[in-house]
Amino acid sequence: MEKGQGMKTVLKCLMACSVAVVMPTWASGEGTYKAVCASCHSQAFPKAPQLGNKNQWAPLIREGQVTLTAHGYVGIRTMPPKGGKPDLTLEAFAEALIFMVNQSGGNWQTPDAKTLQAMQKEVARRQKAQAPK
Repeated sequence: MEKGQGMKTVLKCLMACSVAVVMPTWASGEGTYKAVCASCHSQAFPKAPQLGNKNQWAPLIREGQVTLTAHGYVGIRTMPPKGGKPDLTLEAFAEALIFMVNQSGGNWQTPDAKTLQAMQKEVARRQKAQAPK
């Protein structure tokens, strides 16, 4: 990758995701995916695992629902926190991720209270680890 190419990719994603910031709340994982996630996970960004690509999603799915959800929610690599939508709840993010995973070889369910609590704990741990020292 050429010098500066990574930053260009991040800026493109942030610009695409910023459109979603003004969108209303969605009632389904698929709706959230279409409004927030599709701009990067449908075809636009080479490092973003593409919806339906089982090879790209398999190693991520193996990380487990709690870890993948929490790390994506906080932001990882070139993915902005909450997919670039600052007011996206963990529950809505989880549903969008479930939609993507289930379209890409996984079989995840809506998290129960115990799983959601584990996600919230992992989000807090990840945020603490990323905080400037």
